[in-house]
Amino acid sequence: MSETKASISVLIVDDEAPARERLARLVGEIEGARVLGEAATGREALERCQALHPDVVLLDVRMPDMDGLETARHLALVPTPPAIVFTTAYDEYALAAFEAQAIGYLLKPIRRDRLEAALATARRLTRPALTPLGLTAKRSHFATRARDQLKLIPLADVLACVADQKYVTLHHLHGADLVEESLRSIEEEFGAEFVRAHRSALAAVRHIEAVERDAEGHYHVRLRGSDLKLEVSRRLAGDLLRRLKLGEPS
Repeated sequence: MSETKASISVLIVDDEAPARERLARLVGEIEGARVLGEAATGREALERCQALHPDVVLLDVRMPDMDGLETARHLALVPTPPAIVFTTAYDEYALAAFEAQAIGYLLKPIRRDRLEAALATARRLTRPALTPLGLTAKRSHFATRARDQLKLIPLADVLACVADQKYVTLHHLHGADLVEESLRSIEEEFGAEFVRAHRSALAAVRHIEAVERDAEGHYHVRLRGSDLKLEVSRRLAGDLLRRLKLGEPS
């Protein structure tokens, strides 16, 4: 008598409907596997994962707005992260998939036996073993958790990053949120997007409206569309002004 395979639930993420349909058909042919839902974008994938809690995400790499590699990075933050199996027509993403600790990397057109093997690997892993470690690829969004829900903040909306003990507050166009990241890691990843105003603050270059100097000779960064002002340390004033091509401090 054959042993019944444990059930495994799958979320399919691909921006092309025919690709989703083909994957759904293949999953349906595999014993013990079931399609829990579908998503056409990385943002939809994050929402569906939080609502449906799939065991595995079949994740396309090339998608508009937020690609699969960044989506995998954010999926590591959900309370019960799924296993990731990347699906792509291109083989140049294999190293990045390995860095994300994906359990599978399937080249399109995907064969049923390869998909079945990837799902079999997922069955053998426990939830903690499925957590991606993170990627080196640059993100287009920050992610933060609020009441066990994942919130995405577009990089383009961030005005400043201000450190406070072990957290960093992201001041953005729609408010402020805490992220569990260091200023150093943000500066290393987004060096072209931010300039350091103070040892505890980064200002978004695109949102700097002016650098002002008060009667005591202290500099402050004024951010466009915000009441937030960032003090500029004397040590960093010269670098900041040169970076913004505003000349040297006198």
